[in-house]
Amino acid sequence: MYQFFVDEEQKTKEGKIHIIGPDVNHIKNVVRMKIGNRVRVSVRSGESYFCDLEAISDDLIVAAIVEQDTVGTELSQKVILFQGLPKGDKMELIIQKMTELGVAEIYPVAMKNCVVKLDEKKAGSKVTRWQAIAESAAKQSKRTVIPTIHMPVSYEQAKKIALGLDIKLVPYENARGMEATREIMSSIQEGASIGIFIGPEGGFDQKEIDSLEDSFYRISLGRRILRTETAGLATMSMLVYCLDD
Repeated sequence: MYQFFVDEEQKTKEGKIHIIGPDVNHIKNVVRMKIGNRVRVSVRSGESYFCDLEAISDDLIVAAIVEQDTVGTELSQKVILFQGLPKGDKMELIIQKMTELGVAEIYPVAMKNCVVKLDEKKAGSKVTRWQAIAESAAKQSKRTVIPTIHMPVSYEQAKKIALGLDIKLVPYENARGMEATREIMSSIQEGASIGIFIGPEGGFDQKEIDSLEDSFYRISLGRRILRTETAGLATMSMLVYCLDD
C-alpha cells in the first residue's frame, strides 16, 4: 500500500483528502493507480488514514477516508540524532536509514574532527535535499510523520539542545561493555525523549567527551569499531529492539 503525506488543510470536513503537487503525477502516471485503489495518507499533524481513491485528474487526487489507522508506525519514544558531519554523501544514507528506523529529528553537528565545513548557503541547500530524502524514506517505510532535518549546529549548541531530553546516549569506543548498554536501553520509559550523539569519521575528540555532563551515557556498541554511518544505525536498531511493541 502506497503512503502519502498531506497538510492539515487538505483534509475536508466531508471525510475527503485532497492530494496535490508532485504526488498527483506519481499516483496517476508513475504507479498508475485507479479509482478504488487504497492508499495510506498521513496528515502532517500526526493522524493517518486508510483511504480509497475517488477521483483522479491532472492536478488533484480525491481520496475518501475509510478508517483511521489507530495503530500507527511510530515509536512511543521520540529519538533525536545528533550526527557529526560526515564526508561525501554519507549523510544521505544516514538520513534515509535512520528515517526508516523511526528517528524523529536529525541535527547535523560540526565537531572538531569533521572534515566537512558548510557555510550557511551550502548548508541551506544540503538541508533542503536532506529533508526531501527524509520524506521519501518516510513514505517508503510507512511512517506517520516525516523527520525534521535541522540546519547544522555546533557541538556546544547540540549539547544544550540535548540537555532538555530524558536520555542522552553517546556510543564511544572506550565505554564499558554491552551489558551496560542493554541495561540503559531496557530501562527507557514509554514516551521518553532520547538523544543519540554520533561522532564523525575521526571520532569524538577527547575534550568533547570530557565536556559531557554525567547525564550523557557513554555506551558500547560492541567490541568492533563502527564507521560513523554505521554507529547511529546500530544504536537505533538496538533501541527499536528494546522499545518497539
